[in-house]
Amino acid sequence: MNYLLKMLRKTTVTFLLPLICFIVLANTHLLNKYQVEEQKKEHWVDSVFNAMSPEQRLGQLFMIAAYSNGKESDYQDIDKLVRDYNLGGLIFMQGGPMRQAALTNRYQSLAKIPLLISMDAEWGLSMRLDSTLQFPRQMTLGAIQNDDLIFKMGKEMANQCKRMGVHISFSPAVDVNSNPMNPVIGIRSFGENKEKVAAKGSAYMRGLQANGVIAVAKHFPGHGDTDADSHLSLPEIKHSKKRIDEIELYPFKRLIKDSVAGVMVAHIHVPAFDDDENKASSLSKEVVKKLLIDKLDYTGLVFTDALNMKGVSKFYKPGEIEVMALKAGNDVLLFSENVPLAIESIKKAIENDDLEQKDVDAKVRKILGAKYWAKLHEYKPIDLHNLYKDLYPHSAVALRHQLFEKAITVVKNETGLLPIKHQDTLKLASIAFGVGKDNEFQHILSKYAHFEHYHYAEHAHFTQEQLSIQAEKLAGKTVIISIHGMNNTPSKGYGVTHEIQQLAQKLQEKSNVIVVVMGNAYALKYFEDIKHVICTYENNDVTRKSVPQVIFGAMKAEGKLPVSPTIILKEGMGYNISPLNKLQYSIPERVGMNSRTLNKIDTIVGKAIKNKVMPGCKILVAREGKVIFERNYGTLNYDTLAPVTDSTIYDIASISKVVGTLQCIMFLKEQGLIHIDSTASTYLPELKGTNKQYITLREALTHTAGLQAFIEHFKKTTTSAGKLNDEYYCNEKDSSNFTLSVTNHLFAIHTLPDSMWKWSINSELIHKQKAGDTSCYPYRYSDISFYILKRVAEKVLQQPISEFLAHHYYQPLGMYQTTYNPLDHNYPAHHIAPTEYDGTFRKQVIRGTVHDPGAAMMGGVAGHAGVFSTTRDLAILMQMHLQNGNYGGYIYLRPETVVEFTKASYTNCRRGLGWDKPQFGGSSPTSDFCSFDTFGHTGFTGTCAWADPKYNLQFIFLSNRTFPNSENKKLITQNIRTRIQDEIYRSMTELQLITEE
Repeated sequence: MNYLLKMLRKTTVTFLLPLICFIVLANTHLLNKYQVEEQKKEHWVDSVFNAMSPEQRLGQLFMIAAYSNGKESDYQDIDKLVRDYNLGGLIFMQGGPMRQAALTNRYQSLAKIPLLISMDAEWGLSMRLDSTLQFPRQMTLGAIQNDDLIFKMGKEMANQCKRMGVHISFSPAVDVNSNPMNPVIGIRSFGENKEKVAAKGSAYMRGLQANGVIAVAKHFPGHGDTDADSHLSLPEIKHSKKRIDEIELYPFKRLIKDSVAGVMVAHIHVPAFDDDENKASSLSKEVVKKLLIDKLDYTGLVFTDALNMKGVSKFYKPGEIEVMALKAGNDVLLFSENVPLAIESIKKAIENDDLEQKDVDAKVRKILGAKYWAKLHEYKPIDLHNLYKDLYPHSAVALRHQLFEKAITVVKNETGLLPIKHQDTLKLASIAFGVGKDNEFQHILSKYAHFEHYHYAEHAHFTQEQLSIQAEKLAGKTVIISIHGMNNTPSKGYGVTHEIQQLAQKLQEKSNVIVVVMGNAYALKYFEDIKHVICTYENNDVTRKSVPQVIFGAMKAEGKLPVSPTIILKEGMGYNISPLNKLQYSIPERVGMNSRTLNKIDTIVGKAIKNKVMPGCKILVAREGKVIFERNYGTLNYDTLAPVTDSTIYDIASISKVVGTLQCIMFLKEQGLIHIDSTASTYLPELKGTNKQYITLREALTHTAGLQAFIEHFKKTTTSAGKLNDEYYCNEKDSSNFTLSVTNHLFAIHTLPDSMWKWSINSELIHKQKAGDTSCYPYRYSDISFYILKRVAEKVLQQPISEFLAHHYYQPLGMYQTTYNPLDHNYPAHHIAPTEYDGTFRKQVIRGTVHDPGAAMMGGVAGHAGVFSTTRDLAILMQMHLQNGNYGGYIYLRPETVVEFTKASYTNCRRGLGWDKPQFGGSSPTSDFCSFDTFGHTGFTGTCAWADPKYNLQFIFLSNRTFPNSENKKLITQNIRTRIQDEIYRSMTELQLITEE
């Protein structure tokens, strides 16, 4: 405003006069539009009101309960009440969306005046309906620091309500929960801080009303500091008027100021305002009329809480309750137990001047005005077509995910252990209570590090001896204790047993302990002395996935405690945990992708497996650093029922070139230890004087060095009859001579790689082609080039590339399922997909040793092949490159290095330096939707890994299409990988992205 005033002072009168005129005219237009709409409303209200008899008008005061999971006789009872008593509305309780929508249409068709349909939808439709989207409860929202997200949530909830024909949501609860023992509010409150409750309640309310649903603030004058449940008895608020005004009423005053359309009055006894014994506030004129309406100047709809609750029904009879509620100042009678009796009682009260007709008429007119605002003057039945689909819009699904993520609170982090950076150097264990073996929480933990997992389906009871044994067994380790299956009952310890508390304390004596409370924040009181504590407030698919990511720095944590579990663990506490640029695990909608489109991949793969394109495969898709599609398909081979799982490792064939040798070359180039335009003979003197003397590293990397595609070296080691030559091979390992594993039971002489190197040096080059005035070698994809590059790398590094890669890349990156020769590193054979029955060279099934014959003859570690990996591990490496060499808080490569190697090197060759790229205008290994910035590689066994910087997107596909025979080329001829990649790009629809703040 100050800036605007300064600008106006500097502006000339010539400009100001037209501007002022424009503003006046615009405001006049808006005012006229509002006045016209008000006139239309009044006209409709008058016409409907005047068309009703006095008795029919009384029916408008009632909203009764309806259930969509009841019996036909129940539905007929409501039919009669709607038809015969002209009910004002219904409050739907338990059931399902399609059933409720059909019943709503049925009841609306019987109503002379369209019904106001309402629900308790504090955390969305799911509070009452199955098969619907569950948003966070209000205590969870209380931990979120960005109220704009809560406003957006309100808007999404309103859209879903409207799709279900619901006009009123009895939310938000704006009770200030200052009593930890409160049995009825608790997690239904935003917290104990009145300002935050008010701000979040207002955001929620404004979101609902912005999209056309009446919000109802409850439970007036404040139900937060009670120790009884008004469903069962009459709670009492014993505070003074001053305290109630300062605390309990504070949020209500804020929402009234912000134009909340409805307020619900609670069944609580408040002696400070009305000391009549057993007089609930909902029946008190002192509370409703004098305090809410007169003092707080509230003009919206006033609803009673449910009149069948024991807080009122215990003390007053049906009929009597309704009259008292109207006399107190309420407009809408909710959940009346006997509508016919209540109407008769109201009529008698009017006749006896106990109620004034004009007051009752004013209430009816107010209700009709609300119906007009809800557009019931334009009523249309609910369209049942696509109902379920419409209740899961992309924006709502994505927002729900974000809300739960933003609430996660790192309550304690005393030693700074979180986030865990050096997962490769720690011994890690986890103990999960309240879940089974294959639980999501531990599953996600294992994506970031090696874990020793324990689980207890029940909240186990331990003897002291068992506690000591467990603590001793895990001594020296970092232990994550997660507590699932909790409850919200203080008297039951929220589901935290004494033994769990003892175990955490015992473990902390000799271990690093992280306790994760997957439920009620008040349960944190049991872990006040634990040094590292996280609270999620709820236990669901999002929180189970998110906490492991917070622990390992893939996701940031910024939630703050909305309540004070103890005098030490206070409201507002919470560490901000910054992310370390690691891969996250999320959903497509969080990154602007369409789940339904991605699900088409299932069909493509299903048909491919049925047609024996491959026995099975693994697919991963990530965007914006988030894995949003990760699935396993089929089996390890055609003769087994063993499924492909997260643990399945594949021989990635030529992808080894870029995730193995190339990483060494990039590192050496960056360190200035090699130069890309130098000849290979600069580093390998044995090439001097040969036809490979002048080959540069750049030419080798781009496959333009004139080298043959491959050389069948194994033929030099077999007899004319095709048998293995005893000079080169032995069936038993010999520590002095036959040391190289060719297969599990076949070993090569240790000098064989040197022989192969000589044969490679002596190989012929391909013919040059004429290009203008000069001739040069054409692009020819070659394995031999990476024989040379590996040799250069090992010569300069002075160590095997397998060792360098493990220590410099794979282990620190967390690629703990990536290795050469997996059988030598204790990977079980049943976790490794077989690649082929080799009937030419090794005469056996190849499983756990490299498929490529040349690489096998080198002992499994070659420049062009030999790496075994998973989709997850490859995604980590590709993401590191998409992030310009940065991952997990460490810099592995400089940005300029990544750019130099991944861009196209020549105009007449699609290749980058080592990396493959799309081919436009010709046969391409990628989808035509890829950007030209895309880089990656394919592998002979049926694999590919592609990263597209333009869209921050990657696609990993691993299969063993070569099993049982590498002549099976259906994967290529049917274009399976490219078709899958096409669907990935098609899924990037114009969804509105919900971005990180």
